[in-house]
Amino acid sequence: MNKKPNPELIDSDNPEWTDEMVKASVRFNDLPQGLRDKLARPPRGLQKSPVKVSTTIRLSPDVVQAFRAAGDGWQTRIDAALKDWLRTHSGVSLDSSTRLKMRSASSKRLSKRSVSP
Repeated sequence: MNKKPNPELIDSDNPEWTDEMVKASVRFNDLPQGLRDKLARPPRGLQKSPVKVSTTIRLSPDVVQAFRAAGDGWQTRIDAALKDWLRTHSGVSLDSSTRLKMRSASSKRLSKRSVSP
């Protein structure tokens, strides 16, 4: 195992730990409380106003596969595609805060209208 390291994979700012470094390390819980408080992340608070609604929908496997194949953020891309469809097909525009605004139809008439794929 005395293989020569690949120079492209050597990170001088973050070297691999030696046995001595491991022995000298201290567990987080063993640090003084003041230091733990400074290093610990504050717990995430509640959203001031929810920006998305959790829902469950059924999609064709090929649709999900295509969006997932494009990588992380596939659910956000589905959301963008649905917003685009709303803009082009239903007379609904979305403002910057993603609240629906009716262009030419009242919300009552729009909610009764059936939408075909």
